[in-house]
Amino acid sequence: MRALRILLIIAVILGGLFVIADRIAVNLAEDEVADKLRTTENLASTPDVSIKGFPFLTQVASGELDDTEVVIKDYEAATGTDNGRIRIDDIRANFRGVAFSGDYSSATAATATGTATIAYDELLKAAKSEPTQIFPGVTAQIVGLADGGNGKIKANLKITALGRSTTYPVLSTVTVDGDTVKVHADNLPNLVVEVAEGQVRSITDFEQKIDDLPGGVQLDKVEAAENGVEVGVKGSNVELAG
Repeated sequence: MRALRILLIIAVILGGLFVIADRIAVNLAEDEVADKLRTTENLASTPDVSIKGFPFLTQVASGELDDTEVVIKDYEAATGTDNGRIRIDDIRANFRGVAFSGDYSSATAATATGTATIAYDELLKAAKSEPTQIFPGVTAQIVGLADGGNGKIKANLKITALGRSTTYPVLSTVTVDGDTVKVHADNLPNLVVEVAEGQVRSITDFEQKIDDLPGGVQLDKVEAAENGVEVGVKGSNVELAG
């Protein structure tokens, strides 16, 4: 019995040491991957990396990580225009089946899914927020974007005529078409429809291209939320480093 107790104690100690070693190893690996990502993607700050699953060391031995979560703050994405950039408040993505080299200099995920949040004031830059003439003496402009509920954007349309301004709330649908987020007004004020629907739609309906996302992930879906539009992203054979 005494020998059995000793063996149990040793097993518990070794198990505890293994857990400690495993957690130390995963923390070091997370830091290493984060540094590689910052360099590879030319990020302004180091992202947060969380390697899921236990034990980590068995994943290392297999050369593939089951699930790795990456959070990138204030990412500057390309817009397809000369030197054009759009700020994404945060990108949160889970990369699954991540095959990597021993020094993490290269890593490729079999699949990736996540979300990217674009603040309304940032998306507003793609709209015509300056007064635009729709016919002589009358101008229109988008003066703000907000959550309209049920996945819709509320666009505040300001129309100025003869020195007097009226702001109309316009519910809009937001969609994804390839690498572009599109905003389309569901309806316009009756007066606008009667006299200048086409001209006003050139202001209320706008789009924003979003390119060069980390690892080459692509836009998938989008909907309006409280603090901005939430864009779903996805990808396959996504390069995290290398």
